[in-house]
Amino acid sequence: MLRKFVFFIALCIIVLAGSCQNIKKDEASITTDGHDVNLVTRHESELITAYFSSGCFWCVEAIYESIKGVEEAISGYSGGRETNPTYQSIGSHAETVKVIYDPEVISFEQLVKAYYGSQDPTTIGQNPDFGVHYRSILYYQNDEEKKLLENHKANINKSGQYSKPVITEIIQFDKFWEAEEIHQNYERLHPDQTYVRAVSTPRLEKFKNRFPELLKTSK
Repeated sequence: MLRKFVFFIALCIIVLAGSCQNIKKDEASITTDGHDVNLVTRHESELITAYFSSGCFWCVEAIYESIKGVEEAISGYSGGRETNPTYQSIGSHAETVKVIYDPEVISFEQLVKAYYGSQDPTTIGQNPDFGVHYRSILYYQNDEEKKLLENHKANINKSGQYSKPVITEIIQFDKFWEAEEIHQNYERLHPDQTYVRAVSTPRLEKFKNRFPELLKTSK
């Protein structure tokens, strides 16, 4: 009973906070080790980038970091019109994750499979974060990717998997703005933060249970 009560209080705090956008401004002063571009160990010419938006980037980054072949995942903003967006002034952009991956280990199509399998693509945002800043967007960088994304979306809609149509946007990639350091690797560096415990970690664990074949092996 005590555990249920504590979880109930945590959920109430999340509702009052509204979403992960309500991180306290003074939290930006917290020192973290953040992401490190040196983690990208493979030669740059051997790696490919892809961009995904599907709710809070804390959650999305953690999911892609768990996938084999992904060298690094970086939180940021994309899909909007404004220049130099920030967490407090995101404008029309959506929270987005840049995924740097090795195509010899994981394919773009598999990353898209993980994308759809880790969210509800029929809603504008993911519970408890709804609205344009959390909308579902897939970005293509060439005609081959565009065709793959359009076919994948069409097949999901035809499958009847969802009672509502998939509303994921498919747009040409333009610009990615890297988020503030505090947001990099947030789920891993702040495991006891209320939102992370109640939303990010359960979403990550649900993904891992559903797609064990896509996960990195433990060293």
